[in-house]
Amino acid sequence: ATLRYLNQLAAAAESSGFESVLTPTGAWCEDAWLTTAMLIETTETLKFLVALRPGLISPTLAAQMAATFQWQSQGRLLLNVVTGGEDHEQRTFGDFLDKNQRYARCGEYLDVIKQLWAGNGPVNFQGEYIRVENAQLQRIPDPAPPLFFGGSSPAAGTVASRYCDTYPTWGEPPAAVADKIARIRGLADIQGRTLDYG
Repeated sequence: ATLRYLNQLAAAAESSGFESVLTPTGAWCEDAWLTTAMLIETTETLKFLVALRPGLISPTLAAQMAATFQWQSQGRLLLNVVTGGEDHEQRTFGDFLDKNQRYARCGEYLDVIKQLWAGNGPVNFQGEYIRVENAQLQRIPDPAPPLFFGGSSPAAGTVASRYCDTYPTWGEPPAAVADKIARIRGLADIQGRTLDYG
């Protein structure tokens, strides 16, 4: 899709009353960050749900990119945390961790990002997968972009309940969705958190 066509789609979505649009991510499509950044100039209210892919760029850089996007778009960035797709695709990006390791790294990654967005001084963090020293942002996003995070595995539930704002799930039979939401809600309760669901 050309930028001209994407601008037409974004304008149509905005004029039709859509609040936000999910942008795809993966080796098969254009980069969502760059594409949506080009669309903020021709839209006024439409929000963009952009993939945040822990491990493919540093958490400090991702936090900075999100802060810049949020400032330039006047608060129209939403982040879809994509821990990783299929193993073979992850390897094309240089990521050779297995699924459980990716979720563990994702938790550390989101911990650093949330600390940076809080703006309480330099962040020092040393985990199993992520390490930063004296990290801080020149600009704190206002508001911090909401985090959307899906995933059905136990490892995904742990990370989602601790860090996400909205837990989305696939279109599944209502009973299966109800069970999944109940499980995630229970994990969030343990964390003292309340999530939105989609």
